[in-house]
Amino acid sequence: MQSLLGFKERRYIEELRIITRSTALDCVIDEAFDRIIYVIKKGDMGIAIGKNGANIKKLQKILGRRIEMVEHDEEICCFVSNILKPAVVKDLSEDEGGNVMISVISRSDLGIAIGKGGCNVEKARILIQRYFGKSIGEIRLVTEV
Repeated sequence: MQSLLGFKERRYIEELRIITRSTALDCVIDEAFDRIIYVIKKGDMGIAIGKNGANIKKLQKILGRRIEMVEHDEEICCFVSNILKPAVVKDLSEDEGGNVMISVISRSDLGIAIGKGGCNVEKARILIQRYFGKSIGEIRLVTEV
């Protein structure tokens, strides 16, 4: 991962640490969807979210933007699964061009993975590029035989 943290991102990470007492490894400001995406240290997700999402609600009120959190993982498959939760990712593969192809089992998971207006797939695209240097090819529906 390359360091792309500016002053604003570091400030948002510090704000998260003060409010939640959890560790954020990264912060992405997504202007297109008016949100802040935190990448949370593995194991700190429960602390970061808080009881019934209290910490997220508090941060949203303070920062004035939608807050999304993703638990970090070293393996690309687990990381993509964390990004697209609650959609169930069945499999990841790479095409000839090196693009990551994501397979989901049910049609509802396909809708969740894409998100309203493509917001979830855009979050996956940003984070996969940032952490693994790969791009998202397509999200496809795979029916079990």
